[in-house]
Amino acid sequence: MSPAELVELQTDAQRVHVAPALLDYVQAIVVHTRRSPDYVAGLSPRAALALVHSARAWALLEGRDKVIPEDVQAVLPGVAAHRLRPAHDAARRVDVGAQLLAAVPIP
Repeated sequence: MSPAELVELQTDAQRVHVAPALLDYVQAIVVHTRRSPDYVAGLSPRAALALVHSARAWALLEGRDKVIPEDVQAVLPGVAAHRLRPAHDAARRVDVGAQLLAAVPIP
């Protein structure tokens, strides 16, 4: 892939539509991590932006022009796992994506 092709894909990903309800879903995930006693610190605004940008790219790769909740769910572990530290039993490996998806319902 050439640099020009990469820039074109990045531009195309920015054009993928994200509905307000989907942004609310991302915000609900972020708020949950901040209020939950399961984490030392919650996801930041930068993490929320990364989640939306990654979901857009995922949707584009899946051939869609809009983000659906499953796109957010697909990229959540990769975006959130390294940003969150479990508050309890820090040495234990936690599946952050599954934990968050179980705790935050899809709108």
